[in-house]
Amino acid sequence: MIQEDELRRLLAEGESDRIERTASTRDTDKFSEAVTAFANDLPDHRLPGYLVIGVNDDGTPSGLTVTDQFLQSLGGLRSDGNIQPLPTLNVGKFILPDGEVAVVEVMPSDLPPVRYKGRTFIRVGPRKGVATQQEERILTEKRIAQARTFDALPCVGSSLGDLAEDLFLNTYLSQAVAPEVIAENNRDLASQLGSLRFFDVSRQCPTHAGILLFGKNPLQWLPGAYIQFLRLDGEALTSDVRQEKCLSGDLLTVLRELESLIDLHLEARPAPQSTLRERQAANYPRVALRELLMNAVLHRSYESNTPIRFYWFSDRVEIQSPGGLYGEASPENFPNQNSYRNPVLAEAMKALGFVNKFGRGVLRAQEALRMNGSEPAKFVFDAHYVLAQIRALR
Repeated sequence: MIQEDELRRLLAEGESDRIERTASTRDTDKFSEAVTAFANDLPDHRLPGYLVIGVNDDGTPSGLTVTDQFLQSLGGLRSDGNIQPLPTLNVGKFILPDGEVAVVEVMPSDLPPVRYKGRTFIRVGPRKGVATQQEERILTEKRIAQARTFDALPCVGSSLGDLAEDLFLNTYLSQAVAPEVIAENNRDLASQLGSLRFFDVSRQCPTHAGILLFGKNPLQWLPGAYIQFLRLDGEALTSDVRQEKCLSGDLLTVLRELESLIDLHLEARPAPQSTLRERQAANYPRVALRELLMNAVLHRSYESNTPIRFYWFSDRVEIQSPGGLYGEASPENFPNQNSYRNPVLAEAMKALGFVNKFGRGVLRAQEALRMNGSEPAKFVFDAHYVLAQIRALR
């Protein structure tokens, strides 16, 4: 986090492409636009940008009292899902000689262009605004040069013809990009896909995320990108198979089929509520299964040729996701610490409505299990997989 002497120097210099000051404490849109602009780092400083809250136009503190609740609300700018891909930021309180200020420190993104509610905000000097198509192209080229995650890398050998154009234009685009941006759009398909991290314009091929989301045949390029479902009559893999299904295809189709599959196998049953009353409970709460499956799809390693395994035994459900915990996540801090192995995919799943808030899926699942009267889900961590086990309601 920035040191106080450096903060005071930046405040004295006035607003620039690395600092924005505001006396407002409730303008969430303004805060989020500033975070997005700093994350895009159009001038390519490769240095943090700072949103300083509680400061007048002349750089003096406005009399703000910075509470823990206010700092938590600023930290929530990262996880509410409106800024995509997720920004890296730190939040802090500074007590200056003339009063208190809150500071949001924003790191440059490895995956520009970053958008807030479908709009790409940038900062050039003291100016903040929506990026032009030329400015978006610069951000896209910068991302290609520094892409690190597998989903953002080019799927070498594939081509634009391997994508279902109508799926992108008619289903995805309107949910991910603001209407006025689409209305002004005169770019070709490759440029549109590239601005959303689904196409590598330098290699002239889709990224792995593009293949997963819009590929006509994703398994041709990513052989493990499917879900294997088994419904068994007993408690072991050797039990008779009641139903077997392979869910494959573009990710939108897979996720819709997955939700239908969950609904098909859920069962309601009476459960005691008090001595004289019963309530309806499910063998598994739908929310819990859905959240844990979406979590598996989002966080799995797509470099692996192993599918997600969704096995429904007579006494439990097991969801095994290829790839161990990623980044800063560990068995000790799971599920409170999240690192995103597939940030481009995370953005797409949020835009399509399959993810509501980031970092909350497992916690929501555990709460749903508790409310249903079920045991909490248990997790097994291995270098090569994460296994979630959910017991049926007894």
